[in-house]
Amino acid sequence: MLGFLFRRLTADPSRGADLFRGATKIAREPHWYVEGKVPDTLDGRFAVLATTTALVLVRLEAEAEIGNAMSVALTERFIEVMESEHRELGLGDPSLGKTVRTLVGSLARRTALWRSAVDGEPRWEAAAHASLYKGEVSPDALEHSAAALRRLWSRLQHLEPAAIEKGAIQ
Repeated sequence: MLGFLFRRLTADPSRGADLFRGATKIAREPHWYVEGKVPDTLDGRFAVLATTTALVLVRLEAEAEIGNAMSVALTERFIEVMESEHRELGLGDPSLGKTVRTLVGSLARRTALWRSAVDGEPRWEAAAHASLYKGEVSPDALEHSAAALRRLWSRLQHLEPAAIEKGAIQ
């Protein structure tokens, strides 16, 4: 449905698919929902996916033009998948656009949050809480999630752009 908007940005619809699959694979790891106590619901799973995707987007900002191209491709895949998933959940055209815009806005807010967190403000625990949880969470669960996000960030920092593009971000 949104293909007509992005034709000039991504001529190849598979571009960004490997990277999105890599972010999705990380978001599906059980530790987020078991040790991290992120609710295993649509909202909780979205929070983890949007958080991992946001960290990848922040990492790609360091790669200038190639990073920008990968960010566009990743964001396009994110939009495409969110639209498809919500259609499968039964959302129709009148409300689908608004829902997808809300989800993309949530990704943008998380990206801004993690951009600040990797620069030192706020602390990782505060950023993890804001990004993954809607309410209270145990200190152990929050510590687990913040540590897992730090490890992900560390891996991302040491990867070459080509590896990131292939989705080898685990």
